[in-house]
Parts: sequence; structure tokens; C-alpha cells
Amino acid sequence: MTGHAYEHVTAELRDAILRGDHPPGTKLPRHADLAARYGVSDIVIRQAIDSLKTSGLVDTRGRGGTWVRERPVTRRISMERYRADTGPQETPRTSFTTDAGITWAEYRLDKAFRWIEADERLAGLFGVEPGARVLERRFVFYARGVPSQMSRPCLLASDVEGTPVADPRNEPWPGGTIGQLRTLGIEVDEITEETAVRMPTPDESERLGIGSGVPVFSITRLMRSRGRVVEVADPIVVPGDRAVRVDRMDL
Repeated sequence: MTGHAYEHVTAELRDAILRGDHPPGTKLPRHADLAARYGVSDIVIRQAIDSLKTSGLVDTRGRGGTWVRERPVTRRISMERYRADTGPQETPRTSFTTDAGITWAEYRLDKAFRWIEADERLAGLFGVEPGARVLERRFVFYARGVPSQMSRPCLLASDVEGTPVADPRNEPWPGGTIGQLRTLGIEVDEITEETAVRMPTPDESERLGIGSGVPVFSITRLMRSRGRVVEVADPIVVPGDRAVRVDRMDL
């Protein structure tokens, strides 16, 4: 086999997985069997498996072998999702549960709150002086037990300190940040999002359960009320193999 043998084997195995020859949840043949099939060394097979793992297609379980990962459900990320956070919450929901197509019972949120001083970037996004007191919240969102999104939404202490919004025990909150701010008399009337595509950090790969070679959407969100920025989410991180971005504009 000429050229980079592992690249050929990787391509063959990737195509077989995507074609359904090795369905999600099934175990790939042993390294020795794959090596014999493709006429390569065990080292080449290990390189190919490592490449598939980086791409998020397989998991290795020590001596338990290599397993094809379940394919995530594709989620559509649209600005329209924030409509779910407006108005009364007869049935508890948020923009995330609406986008993910899950019920409140199928939703889980890991959270960590702390008070920080805004650095130059965060202060610039808020339009305040560096050093301003800010509530930093870090969330990991789960849909039916699967980690599907991370975010770092921050709020100004001058808006939320001493209120139920600053208490992590009240999360998850129906209506999300929009619903929270509404209880404080702050009506969000404008949301902007800036989306970049990048590779995940090691922490993001671990928490979201994705391969280090799977890109992510990295979204910076600003919520405004009467022209004033009242929330900065920087970043919102969504695995790129589980979502498509949908934008809509009326002409």
C-alpha cells in the first residue's frame, strides 16, 4: 500500500461507519483482524483508530475494544428560539429545550456561579469600566442525559446582586435569562449573536464528550434592554457535529 497507509485505512473505516456497515453502538473488528484485512501493521491500525477517535466517530474502551459512537441528533440553532423565553410559561421551557426538542423533565443543567471583576473584553462587551462587579455563570446543558451545550452568561452585579437570579439553587429557570431579567423589571428587547467556528479546548472536548478534531460553534451573545447591554454570554459552545445554524431575515 503506497502513500500514508493509515490515511487509506482511516478513509475506508470512516466510509464504512458512515455507510452503516458498522452501526452506532457496535464494536469494530479486532486490530489484528483489521490489519490482516488491509494488509498493514498493527501500528497503522492504531493510527487509523486514533484518527477516527479524534473525529468523534469511535470510542476506545481500554481492552474492551473500539466502539462506534451513537450519532447525535442534529439541532437547528436559530434566533427564533428566544421566542420560547418570552411571555408566560404555562409549561416550563427555555430556548434550549425548545431548540433541542425536549421536555422539562428531559433537561438537566450543571451550573457554577461566582463573582468576578470584568476584564477588558467583558467590560467592553457590557460597555462598562474594567473591574466592574459581574456575576459569572458557567452552564453545561444536557438533553436526555447527553451534554449538548456549554455557556458562560454573565450579568452585572448592579442588576442582580441580592436577587433570586444570583442564587444557583434557582436554576434551571423557565424562560432562561430573559425570564429572569423580566422578574427584575428588565425587559430584553434586542439580542445579537456573533458566531465563529473553531476547534474545542480540551475542557470543552471533555465536558461535551466530543473528539478533539470536532469543531464547535462559538457564539458571543449580547442581550440589551433599551439600548443597554444587560447580559453577555461569552462564549456559548455547541458541538459542530450536532447542530446547524439557521438564520432568517424578512425583506
